Amino acid sequence: MRTPLSAVAALTAAVALVTGCGSNDDWSRPHESPTPVGTLGAGFTDPSAPPAPEATVTPRPGSWNGVHPPEDYRVVLLTSGTDRPTKALVKAVRTWAEDEHVDLRTVAPEHPADLLASVSESLEMGADLIVSAGNDLIDPLATVTPSHLSQRFLVVGAELAEPTDNVTSVDWSGASFRGEGLGMSSTYDPSSFTAARCSAAVRAGVAAVLSGLTGIVVWLGLH
Repeated sequence: MRTPLSAVAALTAAVALVTGCGSNDDWSRPHESPTPVGTLGAGFTDPSAPPAPEATVTPRPGSWNGVHPPEDYRVVLLTSGTDRPTKALVKAVRTWAEDEHVDLRTVAPEHPADLLASVSESLEMGADLIVSAGNDLIDPLATVTPSHLSQRFLVVGAELAEPTDNVTSVDWSGASFRGEGLGMSSTYDPSSFTAARCSAAVRAGVAAVLSGLTGIVVWLGLH
């Protein structure tokens, strides 16, 4: 049975919150909507035919490199799991945040029963973007995200089966978990979560979100 959202607040005490890069701002002050620094390169998508909702796009490698987050971009890293793929994704997010001077906070549920509460905790923080890393979070995200369409989410290394416009995912062959009981579009391969691919996934996904290409799956080729 899914936990009612009205009961989630009572569970948030069990969720660990860690502040990170550039976290002097308490996030309570007025904050302008983020706009990207730079533009997508040729081959990310076809400008004359924007992707439809839930579409999968396969951008040209590196076509996302010209897009960067603005100053004081607020990001919550929502993560669960101690497996090697999840650790690789978390490292990639933190490295990206440090390189781009992003204000990063981390929410990590301490127990499986706290997964839904961790999503609620992230929503309450006022982030520009919530980045999810870890397959355990896919089902809770599928429950919560349709009710919070103004909040942007980025799922790296997995995807929601029926994402709403506020959820963008980045996948590749070997990483396409869609939730318990659902098939994947490729065979799960933990070895495919290389440092280079996880880094590309974060950068490509953020570039898509900042550029207004949301509600889609960004598919990375194996390069």
